[in-house]
Amino acid sequence: MTDSQAAGRDGDVGLLSPVSASPLVTALTGDRAVLAAILAVEAGWAAVLDRAGLAPAGSAAVVAHAADASRYDVADIALRAPGGGNPVIPLLADLRAQVKALDTGKIGASRAVHTSLTSQDVLDTALMLLARNTVSALLADVRGTTTALARLAEQHADTLCVGRSLTQHSLPFTFGLKAAQWFHGLAAAARRLEALELPVQTGGAAGTLAAGTVLTAGSASDPFGLSDALAAQLGLASTPAPWHTNRLAVTSLGDALAGVTDALGKIASDVLFMSRPEVAELAEPRAPGRGVSSAMPQKQNPVLSVLVRSAALRAPALAAQLHLAAANFNDERPDGAWHTEWPALRELLGLALGAAGHLRELAEGLQVFPEGMRRNLDLSGPLLLSEGVSAAVAPLLGDDGKQQLQAVVDRTLQAPAAEQAETYRRLLRAAVPADRLSDDKLEELLDPASYLGQAAGISRRILAAFPDFAPTPTEKDGNGDSRG
Repeated sequence: MTDSQAAGRDGDVGLLSPVSASPLVTALTGDRAVLAAILAVEAGWAAVLDRAGLAPAGSAAVVAHAADASRYDVADIALRAPGGGNPVIPLLADLRAQVKALDTGKIGASRAVHTSLTSQDVLDTALMLLARNTVSALLADVRGTTTALARLAEQHADTLCVGRSLTQHSLPFTFGLKAAQWFHGLAAAARRLEALELPVQTGGAAGTLAAGTVLTAGSASDPFGLSDALAAQLGLASTPAPWHTNRLAVTSLGDALAGVTDALGKIASDVLFMSRPEVAELAEPRAPGRGVSSAMPQKQNPVLSVLVRSAALRAPALAAQLHLAAANFNDERPDGAWHTEWPALRELLGLALGAAGHLRELAEGLQVFPEGMRRNLDLSGPLLLSEGVSAAVAPLLGDDGKQQLQAVVDRTLQAPAAEQAETYRRLLRAAVPADRLSDDKLEELLDPASYLGQAAGISRRILAAFPDFAPTPTEKDGNGDSRG
């Protein structure tokens, strides 16, 4: 059986979610990954108890051997999970059987399995472990993307394009600033995700650590120390107290993941528009078989952007589901709300990871067409500079200068579109005496490159604010310019 066949047997592989249909997403968030995370928590806890002298010496090694995910039938465990309402309970039965069979020295290693824990402890911690592994891979792709965006920002610092506001041309812009703003949104979202603490959970049956207190009685350990030791064992954050019904760790993770997909979606939406044939300012990287149509041989669909946008449109509802669950975690252990977290969080992790991979490929291979950008910029002609013209010229015309210049614009807009550029120049020249504004100065005011404000400075400030997401010095050539 191939790996893909095995993945199909073990759970959803994304047939109807192509954005997250990848071996990496399956490996990090699929059913077998969840199973492996649960087993890692149980093995980690056994190691903690063994080191603390609270389980028979040598128990950790036996449990670690038994906690090999390949020993377990994921589909069978899933079918038995409804009996206890979660997958930990049937898995524990199988784990204990494996430990007993492997405990050839009869040391009683099964006493180290799940002692003083409850199912929620294990599954909460396992999902945090799953999230840690997924977020690590996601951030690697994000850094690849931000490096590519930073290079675009530097390479196209002077590439003129048109800024658009409410779908209409607004002011001259640069593609470098657009790339820097893409970078800004993604780097800020990624920094927020990176800063999250993903905590362990060891509260016991009702979050009082009662069983842990009994377990550690008369020893040098205490339940809080065991929890901290498990955090260190698994590479998670320690926690001051159990959080069975305080779901901030989960909702914060969901919000941060949705923030990343928001930033990815913004980039994808811009690329989708800018790659339209009638716009033709950008194009996605080509690859054999990508972007094909089942009916139209000539089409080259921007599928990377389409897939990323699909993730961005789905992620907010999943994050909202986590908040809905958190608001309904009743009593000391919830009835149903907890269960809705699992698929929502896992799907959110998979969507974010899948989208990040696609966007990285897009950013690293993005085709930029400066001539198309300039062509579209010129569609509005000198009217695009009317704000800057008004600021510079109105004071030369007296108290009603702004009104006079607005009248020039209004009359210009009455002319046919093809004649507006020449009409604006003619009417503006007639409205402003040459002794107050020379022809050369007028042409300078009508040059799009003269009205970019602090575009270059904004780009530099953005990149400087996120040095951990921009290219490193070793990625730049001897002149300090990023390599393309």
